Amino acid sequence: MTLSTVEEQVRATIGARLFTVLAWVPERRALRRVYSSHPEQYPVGGEKTVEVAAGWLARCITGQRPYLGPDSAAVREIFADHELIAELGCGAVINVPVVEDGRTLGVLNILDAEGSYDQDSVRTAQSLAASAIPALRELEEKEDK
Repeated sequence: MTLSTVEEQVRATIGARLFTVLAWVPERRALRRVYSSHPEQYPVGGEKTVEVAAGWLARCITGQRPYLGPDSAAVREIFADHELIAELGCGAVINVPVVEDGRTLGVLNILDAEGSYDQDSVRTAQSLAASAIPALRELEEKEDK
């Protein structure tokens, strides 16, 4: 399954104004954007390292637990690019780790208007995360060559 198909599933079930997928690069403790619904603002290939809150990394990447930021205050607290996120009309976020065999491959970033998401949205997003495994694994294998 392609990442664009994953985006379509997310949009059809919980909705999204902005959808990106980041691959985890453990040797650099970095997240590399491999898919973006808004490539002009969030280009593929961009990396996040120090700008990601340490608590977020511990939760989503190391702890393999989703993050729900239901409002713009939560988005501001976690993301250095919160102003751009707000400009796109987003004030709520769900980040869901994509995990295979106990290993974090990456994370789905799903954003929409403030108040758009709740715990049911998170559960739905978690159920869709596995759909991204083949595409993330394929990208990882290409880089290993």
